Amino acid sequence: MSDSSLPAGRDASQDAARGGQPGAGSLLAERSGAERPGGDLVRTKIVATVGPACRGEDQLRGLIESGVDVFRLNMAHGSVPEHQETLDRIRRMSDAVARPVGVLVDLAGPKIRLGELPGGAVECVEGSLIRFVRGTESAVPDAFVTTYAPLVDELRVGDPVMLADGTITLVVEASRSDEVDCRVVQGGTVRSRQGVNLPGVKLSVSAMSAADWKHAEWAAAAGADFVSLSFVRSPVEVRLLKELLRTRGSVARVVAKIEKREAVEAMDAICEAADVVMVARGDLGVEIDVATMPMVQKQIILAGRRYQKPVIVATQMLDSMQHSRRPTRAEATDVANAILDGADACMLSGETAIGDHPRLAVEMMRRIAGATESQYLADRMRSLEERQRVPRLAAAIDMTSPEVLAEGLHPITQAVVDGASRIAAELGAKLLVVASRTGVTAIARSKRRGAVPTVGVSDSVATLRQMALYWGVTPLAGTVSADVNKLLAHVTAWGLREGRLHKGDRIVLVAGVGFGTGGHNMALVQEV
Repeated sequence: MSDSSLPAGRDASQDAARGGQPGAGSLLAERSGAERPGGDLVRTKIVATVGPACRGEDQLRGLIESGVDVFRLNMAHGSVPEHQETLDRIRRMSDAVARPVGVLVDLAGPKIRLGELPGGAVECVEGSLIRFVRGTESAVPDAFVTTYAPLVDELRVGDPVMLADGTITLVVEASRSDEVDCRVVQGGTVRSRQGVNLPGVKLSVSAMSAADWKHAEWAAAAGADFVSLSFVRSPVEVRLLKELLRTRGSVARVVAKIEKREAVEAMDAICEAADVVMVARGDLGVEIDVATMPMVQKQIILAGRRYQKPVIVATQMLDSMQHSRRPTRAEATDVANAILDGADACMLSGETAIGDHPRLAVEMMRRIAGATESQYLADRMRSLEERQRVPRLAAAIDMTSPEVLAEGLHPITQAVVDGASRIAAELGAKLLVVASRTGVTAIARSKRRGAVPTVGVSDSVATLRQMALYWGVTPLAGTVSADVNKLLAHVTAWGLREGRLHKGDRIVLVAGVGFGTGGHNMALVQEV
C-alpha cells in the first residue's frame, strides 16, 4: 500500500484494483473538488446518515450541495436492495454535482435488543423486580427476553443492565439456570426492541454476526469506500474485517467504532489497527460513566492523531434539529469543541435520517465548522508569527510527531510533507498539493491541521472518495505521473477556473522524482 510517488508507465490494472480505471482522471478532472456552497472553504468534513427523510435523489443532491462529504448507510435498518438503491443514487448525484462523495457502510454489530414485550411497552417501577428469561417473546410484563440467547448464562450477581439508551438501570440480584432476577434502580418505560447495554460485562458474542458478514460482503461488491465495525473490543476484530474485505477485492477503509469499555481500554491498539476511528457516543455514553464522556472523546481524538487516523465524532451533535430548525447553544458548542479537539469529521444521525430538516442540519453543521475554523486558524497563524521570531521554535510549529506512521507512509514522505507544510505557511501559499496513489500522503498532511488548503490529486476514483473524509483535503481528479509540470499545470488551470488561485499566488507541491526511495521526496514552489 505504499503511496510512493508518481512512477512512469503505471499499470492500468492498479487503478481498476482501487475501484478506479484508466482515464479516471478524465472522468472528473474538469469537475471534481469544487468548493462547497458559499464560496468559503470548510475543512471539517460532514458525514450524514441516509434514511427515509433524505433517500430521494433530489434530497441527496441537496445534501451534497449543502456540504455532505460522506453518506452513512446504517445496516441496522432497511434491506440490502434498499441500500443498494441508495448507494446508486448517491453515486449518480455525486457525478451530477461534480464532487467526489464517500459512502460509509455501517455494520450493525452485536447490538443486544429486547424482544417483544406485552402490549409493546412495560413500565419499570423503581425497586421492583424484572426477570430476564429465555425465549423470543414474553407473555408477562415482568419477564423480558432479548435477542442474545446466552444472556441468562453470562449475567452475574451485581452486574448492571441498562435499557433504553441508559435511561433505565437494573442490577442483577440472583441468577438461576433459566432466568436472572434484576432490581430496578432507575425506572421508566421500556419498549419492545429497545437496546440493552451491559457496562463492564464480558460477553462471548462475536464481533460480527452472520448478518454483518453478509453485509460486509455486499459492501465489498458494491464498492463502498468505508465499512465500520460496531462494538469493537479488540484490534483482532478490526483486522478480521480488513481481511474479509481484502479477500473480496475491496479497498474500503475500516472504521472502528469506539463504543465499548473494552475498546476504551484497548484504544491505542485499536487505533493502530483501524484506518479510521469513530467516537460513537450513543452506546459509549451508556457503557462508561457519562461524566467521563467528554474526556474520553478527547483521548480518542488524540489517539487518532498519534496514529495518523482520521477521527469521526458521532451521535446527538445537533439532535434537537430532528424537529427544530435551530440547534441548542449546547449543541453548537459541542460541535465546535469536537473540531477544536481535532476531529476530522462530525456525523449527523437522526438529524438527516429521520429528521424534519435534513438540509438545514447539514447547513448548520457547516456554518458552525466554518466559524470555528476561522478563529482557530487565525489563532494558529498568530502563533506561527510569534514562533518565527525564535528560530529554534519555528520548526516545532504543529509538528507533534505521530507515534506510528499511517500504513504505507514512507518516513521520507512524512518528512517532506512536514517541510512543505512549514514552507507553505511561511510563504503564504494558496494551495498545498499532494499527488497520492492511495491517499495516505493526504492523510499525513491532513493530520497536521495546516491553514493552507490542501488539494489531493489522484486518478483513482476510490481514492478521491476516501479523501473526501480527510480534514482540509479537497479531492481533485487528475493524472498522476512523473511529470510535475503537467501536474502543476492541471492544478493551476483548475484553481484559476474555480477562483481558488490568481496570478502571483504561490503553490507548494509535494511530489517525487527518481526511483527507489519509496516515497515523495520533493517539495516544489511555483508562482502562478
